[in-house]
Amino acid sequence: MISNHQADVVGDSDKLIEQALRAAMDTALSPAAPAHLRGALDAAVFPGGSRMRPKLCLKVSYVCGEKDPELATRAAAAIELLHCASLVHDDLPCFDNAALRRGRPTVHRLFGEPIAVLTGDALIVMAFKYLSLQAALTPELGARMIEVVAEAVGPSHGLIAGQSMEAMTHVPIDRYHHYKTGSLFVAAATCGALASGADPAPWSKVGELLGHAYQIADDIADTVGRAEVLGKLPAVDTQLNRPSIVRGQGLDSAAARFYAYLEQIGDAIPASPQKRSFVDWLNHALCKGVAGPGKAGLIQQTALDCAPL
Repeated sequence: MISNHQADVVGDSDKLIEQALRAAMDTALSPAAPAHLRGALDAAVFPGGSRMRPKLCLKVSYVCGEKDPELATRAAAAIELLHCASLVHDDLPCFDNAALRRGRPTVHRLFGEPIAVLTGDALIVMAFKYLSLQAALTPELGARMIEVVAEAVGPSHGLIAGQSMEAMTHVPIDRYHHYKTGSLFVAAATCGALASGADPAPWSKVGELLGHAYQIADDIADTVGRAEVLGKLPAVDTQLNRPSIVRGQGLDSAAARFYAYLEQIGDAIPASPQKRSFVDWLNHALCKGVAGPGKAGLIQQTALDCAPL
């Protein structure tokens, strides 16, 4: 068991998430695992980025009463592993051919393309194994959460669908943002609510809006950011002709959309005694850097003052 205490989730979520991710790795990897694959998996997951998605899952679970913190923690870790898998695959030569990720060489640059492909595949398997082991203790709820997570990375409305849209000539930007980025935010918020026995519908909406805001922030950072701030090379969207709200609508319009989503998120958060705590965390995450140095940098680099929710 990783945690069964509320204070862990609220005051020490960073440590809790890292422990859960390490536990997921240990659960999946026996001493027989090839050393080079183990090294590639470790490089893909540690050190992490913002861990925004698992933090969202745990924060929602706490706000909703934290009925099953272990299940929420497992879901949070699974979602982060799937996110890490998507980054490994996104960086591959057949997609972005990226040299840097989180300020370090990408997995395929360190271990070669075949191992990078297998690393991403292994992370997907690890995610569902780690979640399913706890979900088996509450089969009906566990099955629902596995379905939510699977849908978030699936080929219809999930991350894989979004990734595939990069091969299209004309891409509806809102749908692309929702599939590629928003889907995992929806899963994180939904699983947090489900693990606490709360109605997931309003939290699903919060996750959807947050995903849109986060992707707009990423598009702006890709346009105006610097490699030393972002931890990756900027201007990839332009170089590869990727869908981008900045390229399609301009920087001012993108910033306006970002602010509009902030306002909608504030309105969408369900009322509860812990709402203020959640809003304070989210303000910090979006505007002061919990979302990562690239997202924090966008506020300064575009000369914007982040309006509190």
